[in-house]
Amino acid sequence: MSGNSEEDRLEQLRQERLEELQDQAGGEEAQQAAQEQQERAKAQQDALLKQYLTDDARQRLNAVEMSKPEFAEKVKRQVTALAQSGRIQGKIDEDRMKQILRELKPEEKSFDIRRR
Repeated sequence: MSGNSEEDRLEQLRQERLEELQDQAGGEEAQQAAQEQQERAKAQQDALLKQYLTDDARQRLNAVEMSKPEFAEKVKRQVTALAQSGRIQGKIDEDRMKQILRELKPEEKSFDIRRR
């Protein structure tokens, strides 16, 4: 009888390990699907930016991206949202890009220094 319960215990452990591996594989598949979705969204965003920005405006945005990647990403999301909602007529040129950058720029903190 002890041989049988040992086999049952081993079978139980095998089953648990199999379920563990299946859960792991499912998590990896979900992660891969999320990454693919993110890449598709990035490709769509890049296509919209190419469609709606002049070369000069794109160069300006790339220059901003070198020094402030988070801010550039915010600008890209904003331009993409404007394009998707149909609120862009024609192309955004460098002057319009400068205006967008100024509008979205975080407020600079000013320090009021008073001497006594």
